[in-house]
Amino acid sequence: MAAPNEPTFQEIAETIRRLEEMLDRVPDPLARDIRQKISHLRALLLEQRSPNLVLVGRRGAGKSSLINAFFGARVAEVGHVKAQTGQGRWFDVQGELGTLSILDTRGIQEGSVPEEADAAETPLDSILAEVRRKAPDALLFLVKATEVDAAIDADLDVLEQLVSAVEQAHGLRPPLIGIATHCDLLEPKRTDLHRSAEQDPAELQEKLRHVEAVERQLREKLRSREALRGELVTVLGVSTYLSWRQDGTIRSDERWRLGELAQVLFRELPEQGRLVLARVTRVRALQEELAIALTRAVASVCMGIAFVPIPVADIIPITSAQLSLITGIAWISGRQLDLKASGEFLAALGVNVGAAVALREAARGLIKFVFPGAGNVISGAVAFAGTMAIGSAARAYFLRGVSAEEAHKLYLSTRASAETHPDRALSED
Repeated sequence: MAAPNEPTFQEIAETIRRLEEMLDRVPDPLARDIRQKISHLRALLLEQRSPNLVLVGRRGAGKSSLINAFFGARVAEVGHVKAQTGQGRWFDVQGELGTLSILDTRGIQEGSVPEEADAAETPLDSILAEVRRKAPDALLFLVKATEVDAAIDADLDVLEQLVSAVEQAHGLRPPLIGIATHCDLLEPKRTDLHRSAEQDPAELQEKLRHVEAVERQLREKLRSREALRGELVTVLGVSTYLSWRQDGTIRSDERWRLGELAQVLFRELPEQGRLVLARVTRVRALQEELAIALTRAVASVCMGIAFVPIPVADIIPITSAQLSLITGIAWISGRQLDLKASGEFLAALGVNVGAAVALREAARGLIKFVFPGAGNVISGAVAFAGTMAIGSAARAYFLRGVSAEEAHKLYLSTRASAETHPDRALSED
């Protein structure tokens, strides 16, 4: 998938290329460690792609509703009366903040055939053909909460064949997540799961017990199949209900546990697909986790580059890497910044840029020149602490919406802490 805001990612790619060139001057094993960190940056920022998800379930299980719930927008048609999805096919669902690649399957055991379906091809034929063409990152098996015991064995037969086809075609067995949808319809129906704080505690607990019973049933069914047991990650009951007015605005939002589902899926995705999922779903915990991982990687790279035994050789690469970090965190949040705008964010933090940065870094370079051993340690610590502080401030500003003034205070406190306890900064940030 081509990265959105292409000029920004070209700038980041150029920064990473220059960092890699500097590694020829870095002694092993430090160079090997930095290369690993740079590889991590590449995967997160430059090799990102849409996650490939297969949604399996009969008509009415809520496949289209789940897609809409992830995006928080009406991007997939929901079939209220008859089957809406035709021949199984991969298609890209485009939202404001990203794209998910979904295998759109005809509902298993449909009572009617969609108008666009090929009568000569069964639902299973179309599904198998598509997973042989492109490997899924995860299988999502959807069952309506009120129908967990309704002829589910036939659905599991199909799921087994699907897992087998993926293994034969691609040499892997994708993770399986069982999803019980429409939990909002369980008794007592008028108890709202998505507004739990406002509900009668006794009735809420009764409804949650029903959700747990449904999850237990579905889990037992999936685990009863030896071919599926090893791939089953979890079973989760959710509500995906969203309703829109004619003007496109949301009329009702009863989504429940979508963030938890997104977190489970996030853990199972390859690294290249995680950033897109975090952007699309807007789950804060996922965005924070990615931004922290990015900050740690960039801080470690900057610390390593600061050890280069050449005076002032690290000035531009470190500054560029820090600007790329800000750009990446802004991107994770759903915003788009170029490196110039990231520099303006640094200025808002009160961090010196331009000539002031050059003077400060030149002084560090002089320390390395006069006191080579101690100077490298001092330089590395300063680069590490400064980068961790910049990442912390950027996360607070772009992900949590704090003011520039609060971000500046956080920058100062994080830098002081990271300079004193760098090991703690890596583990607790």
